[in-house]
Amino acid sequence: MRSVLVYTAARLLLFAATFGVVYLLGAREFLALALAFLISGMVSYVLLSAQRDAMSGVVAQGLAKMRGMGDRLEEGSAKEDAAKEDAAKAETAKEDATASSAAKGDASA
Repeated sequence: MRSVLVYTAARLLLFAATFGVVYLLGAREFLALALAFLISGMVSYVLLSAQRDAMSGVVAQGLAKMRGMGDRLEEGSAKEDAAKEDAAKAETAKEDATASSAAKGDASA
């Protein structure tokens, strides 16, 4: 998570510095924003490649964890479904036993 914050802070700082330079050179309003965005993007692509690689590794690990969580949830759900099915079978067997013993009681009377 730290690498994400470092990369984001570096990008913002680079944008602010670029905007300041472009503004001092005479660009104003939208033109200054557009030029600062483009220039800081190109400069950060070159200067911040190590931070970007570190950040992408952290993000990829986080996504892998999230995907793994889905698998664990699926396994838990399957176990829960199996337990419900077993309980339903036991209940059906109990009802069948009660019905057959009642039928035997009627036949002997």
